[in-house]
Amino acid sequence: MQELELYEPTNTRKVFAEIIIPLALPINYTWLVPQHMLPIIKVGCRVEVNLGKNKRYAGIVKQLHQEAPEFFEAKEVLNILDVQPVVYPQQLLLWEWMSAYYMCTQGEVMAAALPAHFKLSSESVLVFNEEAGEDFTELDNEEYLVAEALLIRKELKLPEVQLILDSSHVYPVINRLIQKRICYVWEALKETYTPKKEDYILLSTEYSSEAALELLLNEDKRLQRAEKQMELLLAYLHFQKTEGEITKSALLKKSGATDAQLKGLIEKGILVAERRVVDRIKRGAKNIEINFSLSEAQTTAFEEIKTSLTEKPICLLHGVTSSGKTEIYIRLIEDYIRSGKQVLYMLPEIALTSQTIRRLQKHFGGHIGVYHSRFSQNERIEIWNKVKDGELKIVLGARSALFLPFGNLGLIICDEEHDTSYKQMEPAPRYHARDTAIYMSSLYEDCKVLLGSATPSLESYYNASKEKYGLVKLMQRYGNVEMPVLEMIDTRRLKPKDPNAAILSEPLCNAIQASMDAAKQVILFQNRRGYTPYQRCNVCGWIPQCKHCDVSLTFHKFYNKLVCHYCGTSYAPMQTCAACGSHDFVQRQFGTERIEEVLQEIFPLAKTARMDMDSVRGKNAHDQLIQSFEQLNIDILVGTQMVVKGLDFGNVDLVGILDADGILSFADFRVNERAFQLMEQVSGRAGRKHGKGKVLVQTSQPKHPVLMQVQQHDYDALYNDEIAKREQFFYPPFSRIIKLTFKNKIREVVQDAAQIFTGALSNRYKDHITGPAEPVINRLRNQYLMEILLKLPRNAKALEQCKKDILYQIAVLHQEPRYKSVTVIPDVDGI
Repeated sequence: MQELELYEPTNTRKVFAEIIIPLALPINYTWLVPQHMLPIIKVGCRVEVNLGKNKRYAGIVKQLHQEAPEFFEAKEVLNILDVQPVVYPQQLLLWEWMSAYYMCTQGEVMAAALPAHFKLSSESVLVFNEEAGEDFTELDNEEYLVAEALLIRKELKLPEVQLILDSSHVYPVINRLIQKRICYVWEALKETYTPKKEDYILLSTEYSSEAALELLLNEDKRLQRAEKQMELLLAYLHFQKTEGEITKSALLKKSGATDAQLKGLIEKGILVAERRVVDRIKRGAKNIEINFSLSEAQTTAFEEIKTSLTEKPICLLHGVTSSGKTEIYIRLIEDYIRSGKQVLYMLPEIALTSQTIRRLQKHFGGHIGVYHSRFSQNERIEIWNKVKDGELKIVLGARSALFLPFGNLGLIICDEEHDTSYKQMEPAPRYHARDTAIYMSSLYEDCKVLLGSATPSLESYYNASKEKYGLVKLMQRYGNVEMPVLEMIDTRRLKPKDPNAAILSEPLCNAIQASMDAAKQVILFQNRRGYTPYQRCNVCGWIPQCKHCDVSLTFHKFYNKLVCHYCGTSYAPMQTCAACGSHDFVQRQFGTERIEEVLQEIFPLAKTARMDMDSVRGKNAHDQLIQSFEQLNIDILVGTQMVVKGLDFGNVDLVGILDADGILSFADFRVNERAFQLMEQVSGRAGRKHGKGKVLVQTSQPKHPVLMQVQQHDYDALYNDEIAKREQFFYPPFSRIIKLTFKNKIREVVQDAAQIFTGALSNRYKDHITGPAEPVINRLRNQYLMEILLKLPRNAKALEQCKKDILYQIAVLHQEPRYKSVTVIPDVDGI
């Protein structure tokens, strides 16, 4: 582990600091380090700096040097906020690489990487001007109230001024007070993290001996007259003996006593309340207990992985669904943490973490921490510090867990490595967590990466086939359970009288009933949430669309609203056609909400539930729903992609894919690959423990090549077909892609800007440019869009030069007044 040293200048020249602040600055700014700070400033620490006129920021020291800025006079660092660094050198190197590779700034990476409480907020503070005196007779009523408070307090923050005036609109009053020189404003950095504290109840040291305690209980008249206090004391002594130390809240809850009774014992000096800092996230004992054996196939794969990782830093585990990849991961984790290393276990979806964490906690207890966006900022900062200190050996998390400050990282497991959720879309950095993890591993000594999937991405499988990665195959399901049978339901042949039958066909309904009769569970997959994806006027064909985006509105029956799934704007339901005035609307397609309603109509006795972004909004909602399904409290679970990825349910014997045509119809060169992955993954939820599962696929094109490959569970056939097409049309893995998106409120401006930009790049990249063209959705949030696609050779120097040319052309474009407001977003490895 690289140490972070204090800065020791070799001479008396001035010392400067390159500091990253959470702003999109193209290069990092430089500040002067005052002499008195030199003994304590460290790389990786946060410092308080001033930028511009008054704005203050908490930045991270990236580098200390003695080269004075050439074109400006450096301002001084104002304050050092940390005694010890909050990030290690590896994190700073990772930020630098991400900034260069994904064409963003280091400030944007920092903003994404650090918990919010490390990015201190700049907060306006009013300071009383002592020269103003105490004569406020010329002030109006509101000004007088604030001035009086300032005279007494000397400083006021904006929220305090709002309370004094009982109004959120205080800026005019403040401006008048500043103009009258009653006060002035300065920017203060506000530390927002507050440790959680709880009161622990202890027995007074006076009664620590058995003799003193016996005397207290038998002869103390104060207690004999207070029966309830005696009962509470006896309850405390019982809990102390059985559970050890106990908190005040737990004692009162378990004993049924009141706060007043406890207060009486504390006032008598019998019990003592001690306030302590406690963890927000409770964890068990730090034990390692592996109580299972690997099957013969798993053992072979496990040994092959270990051998591969001694020869290559990256290994791809291609294991079919329900082959027991998680057990192999657990055995590998055991090896690494017993050797003192840390392990990062990445999953693409937060929904997967709850089930996986329960499985890992059985074996590793308190060694494990979880890190994802559903945690509060206070919880995230506590995990951050425990990872940095080496207290947490295993971290389970989504893509943001990459940014944690690992000191001794030995293994990164990227499960479901093919998943598109690993790619960050908005905002910058637009990174791919799998690829970033691979680079990140190179920053640590002897750190390895294991990629795992039943349906690997073509890029990873190609790298493995070219022996850049190791490749281990596990083609046998655990316990020799057979792969599920896929049957196609040709929707063209169905002529249902009942409109519900277009959603759940008769063969699928019969299969659901058979599963419930056998006390089995069912999963139904539809990759659209809401009730109706769009509705159309039956007279003129008008479709309600979002005012801010070029997309149709989805009807959500539960909220009785039309919702745009891109900008989030909601509208009242349409009763009258805006084009022709007709009231005759027809609903097209169906979402998870509609499916749930149909299920309740057809199977009124079945317990149904829905898993999508609308139904699992709370912090623990995913986990509660998954546990309820595991405990057989739900018969039929309908959901979006959340139900597809890696979940393990032993009692599911039927999976229904309700609209395969929708999955196969995206305008994307990866459409066949992603359709296969999605359908193979969801089919893998069936028949995982007992018997042979069944998957029913509703489609109007049952002979589609991808459906035939899914039916045979033939990944190799898909790979061979797709890799040949990728090579023919020069798509990844044979090229590198950079997608440029242009945004502006005026359509003609964004179209002209994209044309000019394309012309400027054509001199050097004529053979590699596609576009400009409007995307399928050409307006989002009132911004018109244009796109350019660059397909570049897999050459590091060519890619680096192209990025420089793009950034240069963006700067040139923004010199033109007409195009200054055009936003240009580069997305490396996009689409």
